[in-house]
Amino acid sequence: MSGMSTDARRRFDGKVVFISGIGRGQGRQHAVDFATEGADVIGFDICEDVPTAHQPMATKDDLAETVRLVESAGGRIVATQADVRDHDAVHHALDAGLAEFGRVDVVVANAGMAGDMRPLWEVTEEGWRDVVDTNLTGVFHTVKAAAPPMIAAGNGGSMVLIGSIAAGKGWANLANYVSAKHGLVGLMRVMAIELAPHGIRANVVSPTNVGTRMFMNDIVAKVFAPELESPSMEEFERAARWMNLLPRGWIEPEDISSAVRWISSAEARYVTGHMLPVDAGCLAK
Repeated sequence: MSGMSTDARRRFDGKVVFISGIGRGQGRQHAVDFATEGADVIGFDICEDVPTAHQPMATKDDLAETVRLVESAGGRIVATQADVRDHDAVHHALDAGLAEFGRVDVVVANAGMAGDMRPLWEVTEEGWRDVVDTNLTGVFHTVKAAAPPMIAAGNGGSMVLIGSIAAGKGWANLANYVSAKHGLVGLMRVMAIELAPHGIRANVVSPTNVGTRMFMNDIVAKVFAPELESPSMEEFERAARWMNLLPRGWIEPEDISSAVRWISSAEARYVTGHMLPVDAGCLAK
């Protein structure tokens, strides 16, 4: 899962990382890779579907598999079912981990969704709220919960918001998603200012297309290759290459995890207030 060698540096020994959306995809990758580098993990996932999402959410079985993979990587984990849109549920998820591990050093606000993809004047109220409440307000809930114990501990730390190329560019039929991801950049800039006196850094990592179920599904494949009745993975990948400078239709969760761990490590101790694209050149195109 992690793609890391057995002699990988353990940059996060003694650290605890709080991750939203760990049921599968990028969130699972972050959890496993941080554990491989010595961290304990506090994580949560909704584990139920959101009606307006264009793909099913992670399940309880998915969350259990993340727990198994983290433990197989040598890590300890406290994993709970919680909806990032629910302020109290997020706090309870973090409190459960703090009761076990006593601290939090890194936050990865990863939980996200896409849905109701159509022209803005056709987006429903529910379709707007679900995406914005998950991708922006849910991030606010995550960092709001973690900030007080991090400040009180006095150990500094890192908060990473998972953005998107949609945080730096407009895309048709994604008014809700683009608005939320742009909002993350503004939130991060305020966080960087307010948290700096406490030695806590804040950054956004913005991927291009990533090979997870949010992107790798029939609905998105048809968007990229509408002339094909049922695009194969190879046809889908070739059709998606137009977005990026480098000849790749999408990148992998490991690529995002590597950037998140670097920017959360002591190697990036003076990096704060920035958006780091991991985008195969999409935003430069």
